[in-house]
Amino acid sequence: MTTEALAAAGGGAAPGPDASAPAPPPGARQVWRRLRAQRAAVAGGAVIVLFVLVAAAAPLLAALEGQDTTSYHAALVDSASGGVPLGTFGGVSPHHWLGVEPGTGRDMFARLAYGARVSLIVALGATVLQVLFGVLFGLLAGLGRRFVDGLLSRITDVFVIMPALVFAIALLAVVPSGFPRPVLLMLVLGLLAWGGIAKIVRAQVLTLKSLDYVAASRLAGSSGWRTARRELLPALVAPVLTYAAILLPSNIVSEAGLSFLGIGVTPPTPSWGQMLSSATTWYQADSAYVLLPSALLFATTLAFTVFADGVRTALDPRAASRLRIGTGRRGRGRRKNGEDAR
Repeated sequence: MTTEALAAAGGGAAPGPDASAPAPPPGARQVWRRLRAQRAAVAGGAVIVLFVLVAAAAPLLAALEGQDTTSYHAALVDSASGGVPLGTFGGVSPHHWLGVEPGTGRDMFARLAYGARVSLIVALGATVLQVLFGVLFGLLAGLGRRFVDGLLSRITDVFVIMPALVFAIALLAVVPSGFPRPVLLMLVLGLLAWGGIAKIVRAQVLTLKSLDYVAASRLAGSSGWRTARRELLPALVAPVLTYAAILLPSNIVSEAGLSFLGIGVTPPTPSWGQMLSSATTWYQADSAYVLLPSALLFATTLAFTVFADGVRTALDPRAASRLRIGTGRRGRGRRKNGEDAR
């Protein structure tokens, strides 16, 4: 039931536009058009797609190179110098496109490709869990009575101020080694760092509850969850999606940091953070072993961060209009012509 119908039923005139009502969420085509107008976001998205394709096709790419992640090649490292790869730039050759790992001689390209798969899967799974728990707790707190809101808000505050990495280190240290580490990392990161998105969702729900169309839905007899599903969740898509895009690169860095500390992904499963951890003793003898995983980690994090900023701008009509009016030669030309006409 719309606000006009309610006004007609009560015998009054239909209310005018509500100045406090948020702008309707943009359609998919409109968001895509705004996103394409941002070159940095498009470049970041292209890098993300490239890394996703590499991660998905890691077995195929490794087979194309003719290598795998576990085979040792002792003949390709110099045992007299402690295991430094023979050849230039870490032993790059037609059979080993990015060289070999110091000490073991394992193929670097195959390990980096499989490492991308582990890092992206862990980060994506943790982000999905954070969004699910954050939206659930935020909705319950925003729609609940004062006692429920206060209780859930205090629980959320605990998770916000909690040093998630410290608790993750403690949990990962006591869990049996037989439990799959990528799944464990996904669960730990996802279940400990959802507080921020819960607070954002709660604040949005409290704002939306006071608007006319939400009140009309409740007066029409809709239950709280029906109102949340039909009226509130569509309005929460933009802020939740924006925050999720920011969380994902943070989770990539967290996974790499835990693996770097030696409590994340365990050998022989490859991970960029794990490779950086073992590379600390080789940074002088074989700089490629340090540069390759760190450069990939930096590029992935930067691409996700830039793309997240582009998504935020595309989903925010005010930011998109400022970009459209305030930048570009065409916009400057229009302003100049308008000044000349005056």
